[in-house]
Amino acid sequence: MSAGGAKWSDLRRRALSGVLLLVLGAFGVYQGGLFFVVLICIICGVMVWETARMFETRQAVGLGIAATVVMVALNFLPGTFALPLMLGLALVAASQTEHDGPLSFVVVAWVLLACFALLWLRAGHETLWILWLILVVIASDVAGYFAGRMLGGPKFWPRISPKKTWSGTIAGWLLAGIVGLFFLQPLGMGLELVPMSMVVGFAGQMGDIAESAVKRRKGIKDSSSLIPGHGGVFDRFDAMLGSSAAALLFWAVGLMPGAGA
Repeated sequence: MSAGGAKWSDLRRRALSGVLLLVLGAFGVYQGGLFFVVLICIICGVMVWETARMFETRQAVGLGIAATVVMVALNFLPGTFALPLMLGLALVAASQTEHDGPLSFVVVAWVLLACFALLWLRAGHETLWILWLILVVIASDVAGYFAGRMLGGPKFWPRISPKKTWSGTIAGWLLAGIVGLFFLQPLGMGLELVPMSMVVGFAGQMGDIAESAVKRRKGIKDSSSLIPGHGGVFDRFDAMLGSSAAALLFWAVGLMPGAGA
């Protein structure tokens, strides 16, 4: 295979998986309600199971089921229960992990908090906020992929993610900011949404890098083989987890007043 062909060798795989996930995600966002809740809760449980397997945690299946149950329960419990339940489950996972228990705690807590953020964003039929989040992630990923391969240049973090370049990273920020511009009026936000979108896009990039770092540390290529030819669910949702966690942080400091109202 030529150097040019190798550069684009994963385009078809990324495009197919991206389209399938986009269709599933768009349908879930459109449907909302019980369908969206069940979809996110199942995805959360699968990612916790994958995380437990990566860390060789005991009772991996049980932890995945527990994560699904916790996510479902949080839709019916007062908000004050959210953080204790999620951190408690992450602590249980860490206690069942012989090596890298603290890191296991961080990753499981991240998965749970990010999935909770997705449920919260869609709560109250706030379709526009979740649509903004999805498009920011897609824009950042697409711009990063094409700019990185067309422009090349210095690597962003070669030890952890050797394919990512500064050109792709910056392109991802810029396109995410443009997405924010288009959502100013629909979301009733000011120009602060533009840098917010750029930060959320960057958080998605860091989510991808964070999962890559975990896999590199554990000596594995994919989080699982659930999606033939594409790896695991965590591999496909790592950027979304980073971005949704950032969105939750923005809400916590009062920068997203309309979301989840």
